[in-house]
Amino acid sequence: MNPRHWWTEKKKSLTGACLAHALHDGYTDALYVFLPVWQAQFGLSYAMLAIIRALYSATMGGLQIPADRALRGLSPRAALILSTILAATGLLIMALPFGLPGLCVGLVVAGIGSSIQHPCGSMLVTVSYGSASRHPLGIYNFSGDLGKAALPALVAVLLPTFGWQPVLGLMAVIGIALSLALLPLAPAVPIVRTAKTGTTAGRGRGGFGILTVIGALDTATRMGYLLFLPFLIQGQGGDSATVGLALALLFIGGALGKATCGLLGERLGVVGSVMVTEAATAVLIAATLLTSLTPTLVLLPLLGIVLNGTSSVLYGTVPELSNGDTGRAFAVFYTSVIGSGGLAPILYGAIADHSSQTTGVLASAATAALIVPLVLMLRPHLGAAAAEPHGKPGLPRSA
Repeated sequence: MNPRHWWTEKKKSLTGACLAHALHDGYTDALYVFLPVWQAQFGLSYAMLAIIRALYSATMGGLQIPADRALRGLSPRAALILSTILAATGLLIMALPFGLPGLCVGLVVAGIGSSIQHPCGSMLVTVSYGSASRHPLGIYNFSGDLGKAALPALVAVLLPTFGWQPVLGLMAVIGIALSLALLPLAPAVPIVRTAKTGTTAGRGRGGFGILTVIGALDTATRMGYLLFLPFLIQGQGGDSATVGLALALLFIGGALGKATCGLLGERLGVVGSVMVTEAATAVLIAATLLTSLTPTLVLLPLLGIVLNGTSSVLYGTVPELSNGDTGRAFAVFYTSVIGSGGLAPILYGAIADHSSQTTGVLASAATAALIVPLVLMLRPHLGAAAAEPHGKPGLPRSA
């Protein structure tokens, strides 16, 4: 087949996967904007609010593996459209006047939809690019951050004027429109589950478990630090606007990190790039405890790059350690990181409650530092080109 046609098909598949990822991650973070409104509307305590929010995140995280297994016979087009329509339907149910029960049912339905997207989109990118999938997976990862930035901002602007139910209805309409946009982008035939990543058969055996633990610890570090950052900024004399600026600076750096660190993984190798980013994360987190407000704000974009960027390298390594069933491997990996993201703030919060905020922040820095020796255990399970920097004498260069 014409090589140019294949290149066009790869770009279309990547675009479709990225659009779906941006929408679903945007849905996920936009829900946070509604929490104060729901608390006032239904008279909820903070504990009940957390439980209701968990209906979505627990469904999305817990169904990654079952969704991948149940829908693996579908084409990427059918799976991504089904995922998006289900998520939009969930938002529509939430928008209808069914009260708190309708809100709960809608969150579960939306969570079911979003559980399909992650393993399907990741697998589509992996199969489309084969051994050159690391950087495209970084772009796919980055697209989720674009959605996280865009949809919550849109909700925050519209909510005071239109009310929460019409805004949820609008978000559902956006999802339906995007499902139509996926028709010409995603492939209409089922994809082969085993991606050609250039990994020697059996080489990744055992390494995937280590990678999953590293992914969970990386997410725990990020979510733990995010828990304390607003209080850290306030303790340095910042007001609520400064807290918003600090979060924005961290997220901007994080988006840049996700876009670039996948490429860094190709240049330094998995082991080298993860060691660099996690060591830098630990040092910069600790540094924000010692600096005053202005230097902290200067450090936050740099911290965001390494704090979020490691995940692109880790996602790009999943196909190499999947032992063939890459779709299931992505489902397991996403389940791990989503679960870690939910539990880590509770753990670090308990540490801070029984000691101090500084101890809680240092615990998140220590978690990042723990990854540095742990990633060395991955070296025997990786191909030479993935484990070491490209271009080193005697090592093959990946496609």
